[in-house]
Amino acid sequence: MTAIKYRPHHFLCSLGFQGKGYSDGFTANMSQIVDDTLRSPGGDETEIEVVGHTDDICAPCPKRRGALCEEQDKIAALDARHARALGLFVGTQISWAEAKRRMVKRVPPGSLTTLCSGCQWLELGYCELALNELHSTAIQD
Repeated sequence: MTAIKYRPHHFLCSLGFQGKGYSDGFTANMSQIVDDTLRSPGGDETEIEVVGHTDDICAPCPKRRGALCEEQDKIAALDARHARALGLFVGTQISWAEAKRRMVKRVPPGSLTTLCSGCQWLELGYCELALNELHSTAIQD
């Protein structure tokens, strides 16, 4: 199976996704990736490759401009903070299970206000709730 391509900030976006998006096409695509793949039985084994440009989630986004976003500066800053927080680099390949382990180990509850600063979805609180749930259900090493 080919790895899903993700820019760094989409790991936490996927954790908190609640069926809302920028357009119907975007939402349907993200739902297929998140709900039908990552959250399905066996989804933890899904391989994800980190990319430094638009990815599989961005494909139908109305803000996409080729390999970039119309809000590229904001998105690049989000990606840089998320890559640093999760220890990701362009070319990194990890499973969804490993991505969630990194979220638990490296992204404490309450940190999204800074980590996701500038994201229009932050104020809805979905990602913070999902992060708290992930932390509460994680088996601590």
